[in-house]
Amino acid sequence: MLRFRQQIAPDRWSLESSAGRRTTLSGARPLPYVNVQITRGASRQQKAEIVRDITDSLVRVLGKKPEHTHVVIQEIDDENWGFAGMLTDDWKAAQAGTSSHGR
Repeated sequence: MLRFRQQIAPDRWSLESSAGRRTTLSGARPLPYVNVQITRGASRQQKAEIVRDITDSLVRVLGKKPEHTHVVIQEIDDENWGFAGMLTDDWKAAQAGTSSHGR
């Protein structure tokens, strides 16, 4: 798997493989890359739908090729995500009327 590392110049891009090898490409950026961060709990089916919908939007709106589109979903634990000035697990506990401390 290749991931975008940095733009070297307006028409030069650096990519890195999962093995740590770097490659430099010239021309337009080779791919659309979308990173979606969500709290844990989505099913595989829901994640597949997110990937499909984002890919379809990039094809429809920007004319991108689906085979060049990368969507990465990162699931974040509730205790590592802040929302409304609180950690998400604390916010959810407050909504439910319980405490998440001392688990």
